Amino acid sequence: MTLEPSKTRKNQTSSTPSVSDSFLVEKILFSLKQGNPSPLRNYLFRLNPLVVVEVLCRCHENLQLGQKFVDLIVLNCPNFKHSSQSLSAMVHVLVCSRRLSDAQSLILRMVRKSGVSRGEIVESLVSMCDNLEWSSLVFDLLIRTYVQARKLREGSEAFRVLRSKGFCVSINACNSLLGGLVKVGWVDLAWDVYGEVVTSGIDLNVYTLNIMVNALCKDQKIDNVKIFLLKMEEKGVFPDIVTYNTLINAYCREGLLDEAFEVMNSMPGKGLKPGLVTYNAIINGLCKKGKKLREGSEAFRVLRSKGFCVSINACNSLLGGLVKVGWVDLAWDVYGEVVTSGIDLNVYTLNIMVNALCKDQKIDNVKIFLLKMEEKGVFPDIVTYNTLINAYCREGLLDEAFEVMNSMPGKGLKPGLVTYNAIINGLCKKGKYAKAKEVLDELLWNGLSLDTTTYNTLLVESCRKDNILEAEAIFNEMLHRGVIPDLVSFSSLIGVFMRNGHLDQAFVHFRNMKKVGLVPDNVIYTILIDGMKEAELILQKMIEKGVNPDRFTYTSLINGHVSQDNLKEAFRFHDEMLQRGFVPDDKF
Repeated sequence: MTLEPSKTRKNQTSSTPSVSDSFLVEKILFSLKQGNPSPLRNYLFRLNPLVVVEVLCRCHENLQLGQKFVDLIVLNCPNFKHSSQSLSAMVHVLVCSRRLSDAQSLILRMVRKSGVSRGEIVESLVSMCDNLEWSSLVFDLLIRTYVQARKLREGSEAFRVLRSKGFCVSINACNSLLGGLVKVGWVDLAWDVYGEVVTSGIDLNVYTLNIMVNALCKDQKIDNVKIFLLKMEEKGVFPDIVTYNTLINAYCREGLLDEAFEVMNSMPGKGLKPGLVTYNAIINGLCKKGKKLREGSEAFRVLRSKGFCVSINACNSLLGGLVKVGWVDLAWDVYGEVVTSGIDLNVYTLNIMVNALCKDQKIDNVKIFLLKMEEKGVFPDIVTYNTLINAYCREGLLDEAFEVMNSMPGKGLKPGLVTYNAIINGLCKKGKYAKAKEVLDELLWNGLSLDTTTYNTLLVESCRKDNILEAEAIFNEMLHRGVIPDLVSFSSLIGVFMRNGHLDQAFVHFRNMKKVGLVPDNVIYTILIDGMKEAELILQKMIEKGVNPDRFTYTSLINGHVSQDNLKEAFRFHDEMLQRGFVPDDKF
């Protein structure tokens, strides 16, 4: 076969080879035809991108020679500085040779090459089509590579540039791009690309349908699914079981169980049979937030009777929901059925059932249960130990709590902040504040940082003892360390100040609480109301005993009533204050 000089390449931005380059091209082609690699290796150091393109274009009728040349470059010139055109030419040769993995590696180099635009990459791949054997798979591979490299915006732009040049990619490549966009949550961009796919005349399929149904569900536009499905049916694309499962799962996630059942019940009419994924979604939906747990248990039993093996995730959802609402006996019944079904249990199952024992005040049974689970190959984790420690502390069994904590290192587990918080809380509730401080020191020694829960435990105990100085010190340290106070923190402080007649300080913290965006709850308002009643009684006694209230006293009372939107009482004290010759605060 004679290797003819290549025709002038259309749209190619690079210039034609020089005379010396042309001579080098002829030598390389001669050596390739002879099948002698030795002289070829001597020519490689003189290569430039133009020569690579010219050689490959001259080999367009002999793919085997083109492949040999590509392999020589890849093997012997790993640091060769390619142009977009030289890489594109190599990609075309490899794709036509069905070496898609090797071709994708080169496309990935182009995609990751700094300073190269999507337009330039597409332009270089398109320009090679005039002089090389080419396949539309090249453009499919380009889009897929962008998706796999997680360069989804760039992939979308490349798709548009290809369209503008009259090239289309397969529906599979389009689905890859659409699926990637929906997966990362770029739903609006996915719909833009979908619109372009439709106007391009590319035949859609059920995978496209399912991706876009998922997009609607992700975007909380479930109501639009029916209209979309009708439009797809007009295009000859019909939903399958994946479509229905996606829709049922979305309805269940939103707590719209009636709609989920309606969709499931419509499936047989479409020639589809609800499967395990369908029922798992239904069980999860029934158990979400403790809704319809009995129906969930019944659905589980129906599935068992039909020979379905429910996923352990759905089982855990059901068990967790039952335990959460306190239906512990029913949880154990379902657990027994899960075990006899042969479903593989996991550590989440273990933790749910340990929590069930602790809730049912059967902590003594936990050790036996853990041994049985270990026989099944399921071992406790730090959550298990924290649950058990918390239960012991709640019951005031501190020795047992310490025993469990001290056993953790032997199991390869390290007590964490949750562990220490449970212990400190248990000690404070038993009035063992000094011991709680020791545990706190140990916590810090182990490199852990205190969180809101830790500080609140100490704060509540200090306020319970009416130790205002200590409470303020704890609160200030909390702020200093960047730990954000919550309603418990503020209600404790406001309470201790109100109880001890420091209304001004109480209302300072009340205002600060609102400044940081916390909304006062019933607990805080009850503290304030009780404190105000006490304050007004004290004011009456002061006057009766001949002790005149000052400006400070009236300001505190006024601020207190204003904080509760009790303006009538606020103005009453404001007027009384004026009558006594005091000037009110400008803020009022």
